Amino acid sequence: MEYTTLGRTGLVVSRLALGCMSFGATQWRDWVLTEEEAQPFFRRSIEAGINFFDTSDMYSIGVSEEITGRALREYGNMSEVVIATKVHFTMGNGPNMKGLGRKHIVQGCEASLKRLGVETIDLYQIHRLDRSVPMEETLEALDHLVRSGKVRYLGASTMHGWEFAKALYTSNAHGWSRFVSMQNHYNLLYREEEREMMPLCISEGIGVIPWSPLARGLLAGRARALAGGATLRAASDATQVEHLYDHPTDDTVIDAVRTVAAARELPMAQIALAWLLQRPGVTAPIIGTTKLGQLDDALAALDVVLSPAECAAMEAPYTAHEVRGWM
Repeated sequence: MEYTTLGRTGLVVSRLALGCMSFGATQWRDWVLTEEEAQPFFRRSIEAGINFFDTSDMYSIGVSEEITGRALREYGNMSEVVIATKVHFTMGNGPNMKGLGRKHIVQGCEASLKRLGVETIDLYQIHRLDRSVPMEETLEALDHLVRSGKVRYLGASTMHGWEFAKALYTSNAHGWSRFVSMQNHYNLLYREEEREMMPLCISEGIGVIPWSPLARGLLAGRARALAGGATLRAASDATQVEHLYDHPTDDTVIDAVRTVAAARELPMAQIALAWLLQRPGVTAPIIGTTKLGQLDDALAALDVVLSPAECAAMEAPYTAHEVRGWM
């Protein structure tokens, strides 16, 4: 396993993060794996040296955090694993059960701590930016969690580059703990982050942990999701996949990945992940998986070194997209 620091912090993380959205309760999504089914993924990840695990309070409405916490206590060294979770989306009925107001942030963190079974969350992330709340309120509440010892580091997710720059400036101006990571939508099919967000993160020393690194499986060679698709997730996520990846050049990019993979005699997933791992500023793509073979492909991608010509061939078909992934 390769390791690096999360941006300019002293927090050392594996170059891959295991995304835990796939583990939870089938009542939430029918493709989610139960706790028993999830155990081999945690065991295999830890055996392979992965120490970075990403979940959220809204995944299976808290069940993912519970499963993640129990699995890491069973298989991992809690002094070494890095647990990341998130706050923002609706967690129940009532106006204060969502968003990034001080009340929901603090209560959400306390609830996540209990579900995870830990005293401190390593990386606490805002799942999206809540534009209905003053940014100062959100940032001060997050700083309070760090100062109270409930959180070690703060992270953000998908937003405009100027909004992230404003957040960093505001925290600096008030002497508050600032975001050290950005979890954004970035892969070969969606590279709009290269315009503003990636240069900003590189300049400011922000760790980048992209979500959907394989574009919901399209970059691994999976057919486009249709009703009655090949997998439960393909069927249930059909609308989302078509919304995220509906650009005319997407299939051309996928074909370019397929060509490079065929020449290398490697799975497409390894090639697409290797490209992302080699991008400037990328710390650790977040790997969501429901099959152990998918996890093995992700691990194998760490050993794949692409040539400049191979990267150029896969990048060439891309043209400007509309913003995607801001739900």
